[in-house]
Amino acid sequence: MSEKVIKRAGEVIAAKTAETDGYATLALIDENGYPTASTVSTVKADGINWLAFCASLDDNKANRIRKCNRASVCINSNEYNITLVGTMEILTDSEIKKEMWREGFENHWSGSDDPNYCVLRFSTERYNLFVGWESATGTL
Repeated sequence: MSEKVIKRAGEVIAAKTAETDGYATLALIDENGYPTASTVSTVKADGINWLAFCASLDDNKANRIRKCNRASVCINSNEYNITLVGTMEILTDSEIKKEMWREGFENHWSGSDDPNYCVLRFSTERYNLFVGWESATGTL
């Protein structure tokens, strides 16, 4: 049963990353030690294993990750609730930045080689899934 729910959650995440307006809620710890949540666009994922988002190196998200890389991601609707807990890393490798570049990003950065543009990669350690009226909880 768990593998079926994990697979369906991965399909939901894949659909969200394929949408130009696909998004998730990302929760990070702020400079005062409190959790903060914000909506972020999803750009790529590998099932529930990892998800990638893009940001600026000088924004709050990157600053918070540098101080505490623990995070949670939630993707939900009336039909599902996918909550993942894990860690974040900031990637600045030019090939990864190029791979994650999407139409519309030029509104924020000059191109994939913009020194302020980075990729935030979330790696799942544990999950709580509710998809299609079935649930699964566990660790990866």
